[in-house]
Formats: sequence, C-alpha cells, structure tokens
Amino acid sequence: MPIARQISALLVAASLGSGTVTPTFAQDDASGAANAAVPGGASSAKPTKAERKQARKEARAKKNAELKKLEAAGYQPGRANDQNYPQDLQNAQKKAGIGQGASQ
Repeated sequence: MPIARQISALLVAASLGSGTVTPTFAQDDASGAANAAVPGGASSAKPTKAERKQARKEARAKKNAELKKLEAAGYQPGRANDQNYPQDLQNAQKKAGIGQGASQ
C-alpha cells in the first residue's frame, strides 16, 4: 500500500473518531519485531519437514523390525478370522521378548 494511501486512511480514521489506529506498516514492523525476539522465528518449536520425515522413517523401521521378530516367534498376522488371535500374539510377544504396550 503506498504511503500516501496509508496517510489518507489514517486521516480519515482520525476524523471519524475511531480511536487509536495503528498504521498497517507499523503493524508489520511490530509482528516482525515479535518474531525476531524468538530465536529462529515463531516456528522454532515445530519440527521441520525433514525432521518429521526422519521420525516417520525411524518409527516405520522400528515397527517393521518388531513385526519380523513376532513372525519369527510364530505369529502369523495374515490369517483371517483367527480364533486365537490375542493369545497367539501375546505368546509370540513373550517368546520374542517384546513388551505388550500397544497391543493391550
């Protein structure tokens, strides 16, 4: 927005008695100053896309390794309508030495 337009907007707002008006260029500077006060800007608390991707890869690798251990211990996840499903999984977890945290 050109400065002449901003000044005219301020004058109109002042003549209407709308109270305190902060010009748009001052608002931009204030938000920039607020972000500058935080190291790395406002998004420093969020992990980056690369960090999220790496975390997903690590989680997937951990899950696949655990599943391979369970399959080696006798668990067969592909059997449809398995009557002994929970017990078979628990037995394979005990045999493989894997905790039951997520399955219970």
